[in-house]
Amino acid sequence: MTDELFNPAGVTFKPISMKLITVRILGLLAGIAVFALALGGFAGAMMCTQGIPWFWFLEIVPIGLLVWQLWLIPRQVKAWGYAESERDLFLRRGIMFKKMWAIPYGRMQFVDVQQGPIDRIFGIAQVSMKTASTESAASIPGLDHAEADRLRQILTARGESLRAGL
Repeated sequence: MTDELFNPAGVTFKPISMKLITVRILGLLAGIAVFALALGGFAGAMMCTQGIPWFWFLEIVPIGLLVWQLWLIPRQVKAWGYAESERDLFLRRGIMFKKMWAIPYGRMQFVDVQQGPIDRIFGIAQVSMKTASTESAASIPGLDHAEADRLRQILTARGESLRAGL
């Protein structure tokens, strides 16, 4: 089975905070509301100017997108995970299209913590790691404040101690 590919031996993945589900759903609702209002305005204009009442059926599109995303977001958040090994940080995500990164601590150039206003309200943050390669830059969203701070400190310390020769 291909799940072995995304579960390295001896590595235990930690989940991210489920608070990220609420944060992402709030962002989704804001985006869908703007889309639905714009589509409703278009449908209303077409109905008034062209006399075509069936344009209101266009509102099914944002409703369908909303239902699909409400189903998908919790599954996506639950699929995120990260693990610390002796020499590497492992990240994985995805349900249908899975992806896993193994980032050597010694290759990390810097680690930063980011937080938007909604993240702050819910007490979560995102930790991002940058390396010399643009391909291996990665981030872990939805971490509780204490875990984000702990991870930043540990990744920075391990990166400096293993950076010999760079």
